[in-house]
Amino acid sequence: MRKVIDIKYCIKTFEGDGIPVTRAFPIPSMREYDPFLLFDHFGPINYEPGGATGVPAHPHCGFEAITYLLAGEIEHRDSWGGHAKIETGDIQWMTTGSGLIHSELVTEKFKNSGGVMQGLQIWVNLPKKKKQVKPWYQHIKRNNIPTINEDNDIFVKVLVGNVKNVISPIQTQSPVSIFDVQLKKQKNISFEINKNQIVMVYIIEGELEFLKEKKIAKKGQMVFFDQSSDEVKITSVSPIGSYLILAGQPLNEEVVRHGPFVTNTEDEMKKAIISYQNGEMGNLN
Repeated sequence: MRKVIDIKYCIKTFEGDGIPVTRAFPIPSMREYDPFLLFDHFGPINYEPGGATGVPAHPHCGFEAITYLLAGEIEHRDSWGGHAKIETGDIQWMTTGSGLIHSELVTEKFKNSGGVMQGLQIWVNLPKKKKQVKPWYQHIKRNNIPTINEDNDIFVKVLVGNVKNVISPIQTQSPVSIFDVQLKKQKNISFEINKNQIVMVYIIEGELEFLKEKKIAKKGQMVFFDQSSDEVKITSVSPIGSYLILAGQPLNEEVVRHGPFVTNTEDEMKKAIISYQNGEMGNLN
């Protein structure tokens, strides 16, 4: 059984049009957790009609970006032709690769009506050999996300990867699994995850208890496990809980970051910035 090595509070900050963000990393004490580069829980924020805008056009390259929308509506557009309306419960996976421009603005419907916006944004690093792949966009609607239902009390949404032999249609450039475990009672559940992969769990709602370590993890905290075993076990001690489990194969490569760009060397970063300035990442009409 994997052991808990740390439970960390995330920091509170703001992004975009003033939306509150709970951030696990990057923060001063943790730049990334290989292969994950960023983890943000944005919202919840309740917008009045006409108050929401979203994130206007901006560039990215060198990683894969995931948005798991817990509430609200966002319209994605990118310079490689990707276009989708992301609604509550949907997931998008954007491979930025050699570079693109994209925007995530609220839909006209949401802007006019207002409402609650909330979701999770995750960045996964691309391996050096795949940093220059062609940008690609995948969008899975809520009802098409594979699920596991155990005894009607444990509900697992397999957002990315392979969980209990249930496979997500999302295609990744390196081994990654992301799944939302929702429990209706005080229950425990175990998963098999190759010990070569790191594992962490974010508490969206509820509390987890780790008896051996005599620790409790609460809402807004991130739990980090060691790599001593293939088995990961979590025990929810809340009447209702929602826990996002993230696993990934460390790349063990140099990471150079500059705003929205990720490369392996400073020279590659200079080339990425020039590529953007020359319009090689495309544009949004």
